[in-house]
Amino acid sequence: MRKIERAMNRAVRSRSNFSSSNTMVRCGWDNEADVYLHGNHIATIKSNSIIIKDGGWQSNTTKSRLNALLDEFSYGMRVFQKNYEWFVGYKNVKEDFVSGMELAID
Repeated sequence: MRKIERAMNRAVRSRSNFSSSNTMVRCGWDNEADVYLHGNHIATIKSNSIIIKDGGWQSNTTKSRLNALLDEFSYGMRVFQKNYEWFVGYKNVKEDFVSGMELAID
């Protein structure tokens, strides 16, 4: 995991605002944290779930940030790519990635 992703996860976990390079975390009054990459909203972390989005860009960096969040908050869940298509997988189960999908937090 990249240094910026560790810092991003710390900010989300502590519900504190964070900004570094191309990644930003903004925490709201409702105890949710929104994560942005290059100004595009890519995730919302709630108390019981995480909403993941591609922000309009299915890039390697977007996938890396989402996987860092999933490692921290929904361990075992991964975003991966096969034949230019994105999927979300857990153990032997995979489903199509849909921007805005909501996943349970462990």
